[in-house]
Amino acid sequence: MAPPIQTPHEHLKYKRILLKLSGEALCGPSTFGIDPETMRLTADELGEVHALGVQIGVVVGGGNIFRGLKGAASGMDRAQSDYMGMLATVINALALQDALEQRGVPTRVMTALEIRQVAEPYIRRRAVHHLSKGHLLIFAAGTGNPYFSTDTAAALRAMEINAGALFKATKVDGIYDKDPVKNPDAKMYARVTYQQFIADRLQVMDATAVTLCRDNKMPVRVFKLGTRGNVKRACLGEELGTLVSESVS
Repeated sequence: MAPPIQTPHEHLKYKRILLKLSGEALCGPSTFGIDPETMRLTADELGEVHALGVQIGVVVGGGNIFRGLKGAASGMDRAQSDYMGMLATVINALALQDALEQRGVPTRVMTALEIRQVAEPYIRRRAVHHLSKGHLLIFAAGTGNPYFSTDTAAALRAMEINAGALFKATKVDGIYDKDPVKNPDAKMYARVTYQQFIADRLQVMDATAVTLCRDNKMPVRVFKLGTRGNVKRACLGEELGTLVSESVS
């Protein structure tokens, strides 16, 4: 039986979004694995936004379990290490799917690596069909290729599903001029252009992802996952975190 199709809330600025969740954000207060309370709160919030009628695609990272770059830095073959990181994102995707379905949110996991026993293979037209039917979509395994980050996968999927915006929910409030953890005087940008992001080498997203967004005029909003209601506020068009776009005006 098909899930009921939600009527979009009339005040929504974005009716279809791509949300990038960093794996580290799912750690909660810990440094490894999946924190059950953080997962519960994330699923609660996504369920609330879904109930507004927003069509949601999610790309989840795997840094809380295994990060490809870290493996390569320790001497592993880079491609092999990246494939391990992709499998870590599948674990996170399945955990998020379970949390969402326990809350009655119809959810599909689509993966760029073929693992038919646990998830559907990613097919763009099928993904758009799932969204139109009211399913929340979780995209796992990045792009399916080594040397590409899950940030780049998020930008790519945002273009492919014709999302209105790319949201990056992370552990910090937005984009800063320097690391706020190490520098108490760090200042957060309210807005930044794609070009400034790339030129200043800001580290919240990789340059490939930002360049793809720039070339396709995809707005990116970076905000803190742990603040309750942030995803909803972003969908309503409220100013929070940092907006990356063509101009700062």
